[in-house]
Amino acid sequence: MRPNLDEVADDMIAEIQGRVREYDRPGDYSGTLRLAVERVLHHFVERVADAGYESAEITDFFRAIGRGEAGEGRSLDAMQSAMRVGAMVAWRRIADGAARLDVPPRTLGAVGEALMLVQDELAAAAAEGYAQAKAAVAGEMQRRRKRLLDLLFADPPAAPEAIADLAAAAHWPVPRTVAAVALGRPPAGSNHPAFPPDVLADLTRRTPSLVVPDPDGPGRARLIDRALAGTLAVVGPTVPVAEAARSAQWALKTLALVDRGVIEADGGVVRSVEHMSTLILFQDEDLVSSLAALRLAPLAHLRASQQDRLAETLLAWLQSGRNANEVAMRLHVHPQTVRYRLRQLEELFGDQLLDPDLRFDLEIVLRARALLASGAREHLLDSAREAVGETGEIVSLRR
Repeated sequence: MRPNLDEVADDMIAEIQGRVREYDRPGDYSGTLRLAVERVLHHFVERVADAGYESAEITDFFRAIGRGEAGEGRSLDAMQSAMRVGAMVAWRRIADGAARLDVPPRTLGAVGEALMLVQDELAAAAAEGYAQAKAAVAGEMQRRRKRLLDLLFADPPAAPEAIADLAAAAHWPVPRTVAAVALGRPPAGSNHPAFPPDVLADLTRRTPSLVVPDPDGPGRARLIDRALAGTLAVVGPTVPVAEAARSAQWALKTLALVDRGVIEADGGVVRSVEHMSTLILFQDEDLVSSLAALRLAPLAHLRASQQDRLAETLLAWLQSGRNANEVAMRLHVHPQTVRYRLRQLEELFGDQLLDPDLRFDLEIVLRARALLASGAREHLLDSAREAVGETGEIVSLRR
């Protein structure tokens, strides 16, 4: 074999360039092809001479080729095609030589097996280098996209130029509008879903977060719901790109209320814009508690069960336009029961129920009371009880 390697190399290169268009290039590319062919041929001959022969140099060379193909944005298809063509030429020459030399079939089979093994090993080395390069590129791109998400969530907002520069580096077209998404932690043993490529994601944050471009575009809502199916997710309001931090803040506040049971998730995606009144109501809970202490003081001396019944009835009465029959339907109780409770409320609250401003205050604190979980609800009632305890009497709110 050795005396004919240069001739075989010429045949291989000609055949590869004739069959694989990507390798029919002048200049450095042709020189790289010749270098690769000559190295493979010498390696193959050494393997035939010594079945135990190994060379890290040739495998490193093909790993580098794989990395180079990835760096140029090409697939390994052309290289693999070239390897198959080269192996075909090599086997053709081996078969011709074996016939002239009357080589025994067993020997010819062993040489053919060595040829296939070398081809597989070098293809595997190139694939390994290719995967390493792709992983490095993907890792760097993911790091850039995480930095971009951090920049979008910065408070105060980052300069538009800084966002545009990092977005270009992260291959993320800057949209006109975005919505931030706050994700709940997945159950143990489960994973977060895969997201569309235009969605920025950082699942390593204390609250895993996303930025969804153009959330109100055609079909985008369905796409978001499908991508987040089975995941506790809160979508913040749609805002200009420069205000992404505001969308993130509202998504986080909404998620906190979902975690407390104030807002029901119902197994689907929660949208902050559908719960704005609740978010406003819980923007300052100390303030709501203080208002509750003032407005619900007439209930503070009653047993908890009585407080619950009367508070429920009063809220329904305020929400139904002060119609006793509608209150009865809402609460699924007899109208006479409702009238009895309303008389109790009139005795407790007196002229407060005639004042529209005070009725508004009452509806605020009663809505908060109804939304809160039992532990937080007690916080409001405790405030009212403390107000009574400090004065030793029911606070009069009559004008």
